[in-house]
Amino acid sequence: MAVSTNVLPESFFTAPTLSVAQQLIGCMLIATAADGSLSGGVIVETEAYPHDDPANHAYNGQTERNRTMFGPAGRFYVYRSYGLHWCCNVVTGPEGTGEAVLIRAVEPTVGLNAIAARRAKPATTHVRDLCGGPGRVSQALGITRAHDGMQCDATALSLRPADALPGSAQSRIVATHRIGISKAQHRWYRFVDPQSPAYSGRRINIGIADVRSTTRSG
Repeated sequence: MAVSTNVLPESFFTAPTLSVAQQLIGCMLIATAADGSLSGGVIVETEAYPHDDPANHAYNGQTERNRTMFGPAGRFYVYRSYGLHWCCNVVTGPEGTGEAVLIRAVEPTVGLNAIAARRAKPATTHVRDLCGGPGRVSQALGITRAHDGMQCDATALSLRPADALPGSAQSRIVATHRIGISKAQHRWYRFVDPQSPAYSGRRINIGIADVRSTTRSG
């Protein structure tokens, strides 16, 4: 897949967090290595964390760890999960509110060999095992705390519109309960392209009651 040279504008990220979480599905997360080579792919799973959400890192106020969340929208917020994995988020909403969207899964389309090497996997590994889950995404693209606070249009790491026809992934989005958290699990703040083989967790059955169709507008 061709990689757009365009980047998402700051206005994209100032929209309501639930809307941004949906609109990111189908966009691309692209990392640029020191030698100029690219790796990344299409975002197929996100989770929204609005300011009034008990599962939000910023729910109890600003700390050294989450201070990036209180800055301007359109910046990466990267934190260490359980002392093991880096997780890549995008700051959203008005400055000072402490909101973000977690990028949970990417379907790799660019730099597959580099992605596999960072994951210490063969290039033939299933895409879910390469980039299905936030820790895997960060390891696959070389995302670390050094990217925390970086603007989403930076050369090293950027969010770009998809080159596919508009609405291709957007028309398929379903909302589900969030996974991997202990608070507010009942909220429908996880968004998935169910046709992608790369999203994390169990496979989604569109006919069951715990998923629902959603729209780009949120």
